[in-house]
Amino acid sequence: MRSGRLRAARALCAGAWLLAATRPAGAASGPCATPVDDGDWPVAAADDAGFDAAALCSVLETAAGEKADLHGLVVERHGKLVGELYRSGPDRPIDVHYGLGTPFARDAAFDADALHDVRSISKSVVGLLVGLAVRDGKLGPLSKPVLDAFPELADLRTQGRDAITVEHLLTMSSGLDWNEWDASPLTSDETRLFWKRDPVRWFFDRPLAHPPGTVFNYAGGGTATLAELLVRATGRPLVELARTQIFEPLGITRWVWATDLRGRPLAFAGLRLRPRDMAKLGRLVLDQGRWRGREVVPAAWIADSTRTHIATGVPFLAGYGYQWWTGTIERRGREIAWSAGVGNGGQRIFVVPELDLVVVTTAGEYGSPAIGPVVGHLLGGVVAAVAEE
Repeated sequence: MRSGRLRAARALCAGAWLLAATRPAGAASGPCATPVDDGDWPVAAADDAGFDAAALCSVLETAAGEKADLHGLVVERHGKLVGELYRSGPDRPIDVHYGLGTPFARDAAFDADALHDVRSISKSVVGLLVGLAVRDGKLGPLSKPVLDAFPELADLRTQGRDAITVEHLLTMSSGLDWNEWDASPLTSDETRLFWKRDPVRWFFDRPLAHPPGTVFNYAGGGTATLAELLVRATGRPLVELARTQIFEPLGITRWVWATDLRGRPLAFAGLRLRPRDMAKLGRLVLDQGRWRGREVVPAAWIADSTRTHIATGVPFLAGYGYQWWTGTIERRGREIAWSAGVGNGGQRIFVVPELDLVVVTTAGEYGSPAIGPVVGHLLGGVVAAVAEE
């Protein structure tokens, strides 16, 4: 009997050792545990970062038990990781059948080291790259008509299209008739970009529904055009610009940018990142374009990107800047501002300047508007858990 118990105890210890040895780097042992320091991100206990530890733990436990297909939650404050959790669930990565799904797909296991689709947060990265091209004198003024850079599209300089500027593309207010949200995934204008030989021509070869600059209409074709502008202005591929100008300075070494049928990066939706690296983008924005004391993006561009240039009419995501969303959230009886990179399915990088806070979510609810309130509720819970401002 005694020897049997001893063998059982040894087996239990061996199993525990194996679990610890195989746990992914950066993975905490429970939803309320302090994140593991992987040598890249410093970490802090919740109370040391100014949180009510019990309140933040409650948010993390809520996320762990969420019925929606939530894959990850990362909380960062004052430059340190404070909380994170990861879950398994269905996923439709964009580099597999362009995210349209397969009947043979299995649930994916996510952890701190796993790349995840960020979908339209790709647009926010393109927006930062536009700012760098402006800084370097490559792109010219934002008031420049877009078609000036595409002489081969001279036949489209009619019906007011020649009044569409670079800034109109940045703020999703080109005025062109584009249907991205009120369509099925198979018929959405954005999905159809995957197969187009000339995405810029296809984007501009449609009537003006509104005068440029007057109405918000979310359009991946505008971001695809911005990417082509960057390539022409700099003479460098988009992925090279992203790698050398943003990712390497931030120490982001593992990432993928999915491509279309012709090998061009899907500028509007193709980026895959680790959630901890998504948090780096949030911290970059929160620190006015600086990463650990070094300027990566001009502060003035960050300020312009994260202020409201146009109202969207979208609940919660009320305003839009330069490829970044803006809004407010209630805290202790008043509204405080946030800005965010937002991607289809529940991908978010929320930046809350007043609280020096970044909240990242990843999920697999592609095409489902129901995930919006879920991640909004999580953001609200984290904001409410901040005890010290």
